[in-house]
Amino acid sequence: MIIVYTGNGKGKTSACVGQAVRAYGQGKVVAFGQFFKLPGQAGEQNLLKAILNDNFRAAGPGFYFPEHGGFAEQRRQALELLAWAREKCGRCFLLILDEAIYALQAEIITEQELSGLIDRCREQNTHLVLSGRGLPDWLRQEADLISDIQEVKHPLAAGQKALPGIEF
Repeated sequence: MIIVYTGNGKGKTSACVGQAVRAYGQGKVVAFGQFFKLPGQAGEQNLLKAILNDNFRAAGPGFYFPEHGGFAEQRRQALELLAWAREKCGRCFLLILDEAIYALQAEIITEQELSGLIDRCREQNTHLVLSGRGLPDWLRQEADLISDIQEVKHPLAAGQKALPGIEF
């Protein structure tokens, strides 16, 4: 099954973490990768690393802003994460790639690369979870389950700073 968490609202990573905990709690092998977050940047990483060990990987050098440069490093680390993910297919019940749709939108990974991973996961009977804003039509058609998380109200819009344990 291909599962997608998308939309402009807060909670896509939290949904991914919840899905990981649910599968892990059923005794399933879970692998969880993040494209942009630095290791140790977000609270969920501590829990995921503790329970998943080598099946958790935060691969990013930080969020990507094209105007700041750094594409080559982002691309290099994204390709390493994709290689790690391909290796996990068939070895886990559930593979989660948080921020994959962001990476796709920023052209850090290509449609062909992500589509190839989807095909591999299906061939290996590995369920794949992808998250991020800006779901492209081809992936909308490819997915089996899509949750569109919409923002109704958010304190950042009123100028409140991001809070550890809430936002990251």
